[in-house]
Amino acid sequence: MRRAGLGEGVPPGNYGNYGYPNSGYSACEEENERLTESLRNKVTAIKSLSIEIGHEVKHQNKLLAEMDSQFDSTTGFLGKTMGKLKILSRGSQTKLLCYMMLFSLFVFFVIYWIIKLR
Repeated sequence: MRRAGLGEGVPPGNYGNYGYPNSGYSACEEENERLTESLRNKVTAIKSLSIEIGHEVKHQNKLLAEMDSQFDSTTGFLGKTMGKLKILSRGSQTKLLCYMMLFSLFVFFVIYWIIKLR
């Protein structure tokens, strides 16, 4: 009895299945290739998405740094303005107190003059 060698009984040149004619190996290999290509596409999509996210994060960090700088300058400006308002309010209270004293003296002299004339 003669043993059949690899590829015997298969048309010549049809050894794409690693010498296993008409086996399910080619179907598994095709399925693996299809799944590998699908996985490659998904990895490429995730890679491009992560690169886009990185660019967006850099852009947002730049905007946040600019906003921080603007808030710092605004805080300084508001601090100076509040200081000026405090100085102004102290000055106006002094003026108000002075006006009240003068008015009180005026009322006192008017009342004194009215009493004196009677």
